[in-house]
Amino acid sequence: MRVFVLSYILLITGAAAADSQTTSRGGAIALGDLSKSLQDLAQRVSPSVVQIFVTGYAPQEEQRETGSGEPTMERSSGSGVVLDAEGFIVTNAHVVENATRLEVELPITATGGAPGRSIIKRRGRLVPAKIVGIDHETDLAVVKVEAAGLPALSFGDSDALRPGQIVMAFGSPLGLESSVTMGVVSAVARQLEAEDPMIYIQTDAPINPGNSGGALVDSDGHLVGINTLIYSQSGGSEGIGFAAPSNIVKNVFTQIRRNGRVRRGEVGVSPQTITPVLAEALGLSEEGGVILADVDPKGPAAKSGVQAGDIVLSLDGKAMENGRQFRVNLYTRPIGDEVHLDVQRGSDRRQVSITIAERDDDLGRLAEIAAIQRELLPELGVVVVDLTDRIAKLLPERRSDSGAVIVVVAPDAPFSQQGRLQAGDIVRAINGTPVRNITDLKHLSAVLKTGSAVALLLERQGDLMYLAFRVAR
Repeated sequence: MRVFVLSYILLITGAAAADSQTTSRGGAIALGDLSKSLQDLAQRVSPSVVQIFVTGYAPQEEQRETGSGEPTMERSSGSGVVLDAEGFIVTNAHVVENATRLEVELPITATGGAPGRSIIKRRGRLVPAKIVGIDHETDLAVVKVEAAGLPALSFGDSDALRPGQIVMAFGSPLGLESSVTMGVVSAVARQLEAEDPMIYIQTDAPINPGNSGGALVDSDGHLVGINTLIYSQSGGSEGIGFAAPSNIVKNVFTQIRRNGRVRRGEVGVSPQTITPVLAEALGLSEEGGVILADVDPKGPAAKSGVQAGDIVLSLDGKAMENGRQFRVNLYTRPIGDEVHLDVQRGSDRRQVSITIAERDDDLGRLAEIAAIQRELLPELGVVVVDLTDRIAKLLPERRSDSGAVIVVVAPDAPFSQQGRLQAGDIVRAINGTPVRNITDLKHLSAVLKTGSAVALLLERQGDLMYLAFRVAR
């Protein structure tokens, strides 16, 4: 068997070598031409992919393993992609979310320097960076460096990807800056959790720790994904990597750059896949498709005449085969956009237009609709507001109508072994003293001294928890 395999490899290699000595025939590309095109692509894309150095708190799971009672600081690195010449870079949220200091190494060619002739590359310029915004739902973040004229990578259409298509992954795996690997698209629209509208591109292009935030590009050098995570039993690449699709990245990047956060929409329905058993039980003629199990009476769909039990045949002309497809197709649609559904109710078939509204449970709205009376508490690194009726509508799972609500968390806010503060947290007590409003919290935090221990009692999505840390300033 080994002899056969070796003979086969030699046969293929010999044929390829012979073919590389001739020009392409009948549309087939010579091996030398293929190699040269990949070299050119790598040279063109590499200056747009940067290495990000992070000084910050270790992840909670690492702190639990060490058993330390205090948060530990560590230095790590990841990758990022320049998407705007004025210094806007996209990366993964998990790369930068616990950072107290960020630095980006721009490739020497990205800042106008000569690449040099040595095979040992010249190191780039290290510049400070700041976080513009983080979107945990897609694990994406945007950071900004003070630089101009950077080589920005252009977006490709991730919806056009097909299994078997050649892709290349760029990044800094294990800290090895400016690395490139090649593979194919293993699957498109891979869903990692049931009913999750976030989807990923699966690829066998080798991706390792440190590749996070790097670029996945097609054969034209267009960005089709941001390398995000791997499935691995060893901790290294096993050929199962996942990248956030460029169409989702583009939407998140554009919104964060414009608003500092991502606003997401909804139409107020609960789509569900029609299974054969469900179709038989309900007497439906179709054994597939989408049925609306519920419609919010106050939502956009209800206002357009849609009812629970309606069957969705198509969305903007695209046939709907399952509930997952319906959610994914709506996921990136902007607020205020109009979608067109072809629905069937009994023997009646109709078309309806629905305007997408902002999602009611989006805690990012807290910073925008906060009351004028808002306080910055430098000791805690947060902006808080009183729990008014308007704010309470965004926090349906709460135990009382008093407390101070955190609406903005600074990147350098305190970090503890229990995690960190989040927008939407309601401060119920500080060091055992109840907090009824902003005034209470302001007075109690003002007397905290540098190095003193603090225990905040928080309510998060209806659950109480302590968050303990030491005042750093």
